[in-house]
Amino acid sequence: MSDTKILLPEKEIPGQWYNIMADMSPLPAPPLHPATKKPAGPDDLSAIFPMALIEQEMSAERWITIPDEVLDIYALWRPTPLYRAKRLEALLKTPAHIYYKYEGASPAGSHKPNTAVPQAFYNKKAGITRIATETGAGQWGSAIALAGKMFGLDVTVYMVRVSYDQKPYRKIAMETWGATVNPSPSSLTHSGRKALESDPDTPGSLGLAISEAVEDAATHTDTNYALGSVLNHVLLHQTVIGLEAKKQLALAGEYPDIVIGCCGGGSNLGGISFPFLYDKMSGKEVRAIAVEPASCPTLSKGEFRYDFGDTAGLTPLLMMYTLGHDFMPPGIHAGGLRYHGDSPLVSQLCRDGIIEARAYHQISCFEAAVTFARSEGIIPAPETSHAIRAAIDEALICKEEGKEKCILFNLSGHGYLDLAAYGDYLDGKLIDYEYPEEMIRDSISRLPVM
Repeated sequence: MSDTKILLPEKEIPGQWYNIMADMSPLPAPPLHPATKKPAGPDDLSAIFPMALIEQEMSAERWITIPDEVLDIYALWRPTPLYRAKRLEALLKTPAHIYYKYEGASPAGSHKPNTAVPQAFYNKKAGITRIATETGAGQWGSAIALAGKMFGLDVTVYMVRVSYDQKPYRKIAMETWGATVNPSPSSLTHSGRKALESDPDTPGSLGLAISEAVEDAATHTDTNYALGSVLNHVLLHQTVIGLEAKKQLALAGEYPDIVIGCCGGGSNLGGISFPFLYDKMSGKEVRAIAVEPASCPTLSKGEFRYDFGDTAGLTPLLMMYTLGHDFMPPGIHAGGLRYHGDSPLVSQLCRDGIIEARAYHQISCFEAAVTFARSEGIIPAPETSHAIRAAIDEALICKEEGKEKCILFNLSGHGYLDLAAYGDYLDGKLIDYEYPEEMIRDSISRLPVM
């Protein structure tokens, strides 16, 4: 009888992050300066990022050493457990072996501290005293609030307004760790005031919250900006997830046929899949699936071209799949997936056919989440429900075909601070929303012409 959970000792926390840039061909196109439209160099980014993170952003080294100070904090929750979803397998009557890596074991309840801790460390080392950032559902804001407190940094969070209203306990968690939390758009920045003048009732978006945080950082010399997804160094830090999962699956005598992660900006998908894509690019057979909401289908319906990472056009232009930087997605409960663009790394891999993409409506995702909770016990975050939906669908295909495959997904966070969303689902209040094609085309029509 195989183990239900596979644990690693603390000494097995990875000592290095894996940089997929060392093995990609072609590499993503370089970021462009928002004013000159020429490739952005280290000096262009130094106003809001410490040089250590800029170096990681541009590095082509395959392995990057994790500082001891970061490992010491990782040890509070890492290595995270890998579970065999035996009860879910039995419920589905599938021959598939389903595994999930449980990142909800972190103090903040998600995978986000994997990058929040090193970002706080490198900023502290560079003499920065305050971090400005955005958050969608509040998981990233919680993580950077936690990490900031551990390194003595002040943290200011611009939280997308719809999530600020939907998820008050995320706000309370951030404030408990000492952060200042503002609904976005706010009246504190030019970007926020402009958005409020245009639409006082706007639900906000991650792109808009990013604009506010970047503006805050760029106008205060003691402050840097921190981002919880999208950028190369963020996905680099998250590879501790997949590196641990590799060791754990090896202990179980398994290797995944399919690796699944939900995808908004790309951090948890990259974290679970990149160490396995290292094998794929060396000839190993493995599928990686990025799962996104049908209401914000960046990889599925976006265009692959340069666009700003934020609404106001303050960030560098990134080559990525995008729905347009002023795209305003509806206020679905999976707030962490409401982003108009995607990681340049994930986008390039998707364009090259290394990663597959699919989109689901939120009701079917909550249905999968409840099925998971009633079999495995853990209530997953709304974002993670997308990965669960795909894992269940793949397991049912195995059942139809009579094939025994190994399926691995990233349970990127728990949903215990998202119970209002489950209440809406159980009460039949949720609606599915698919953005009209003409509105997507309209948003894309306003992309920068390069």
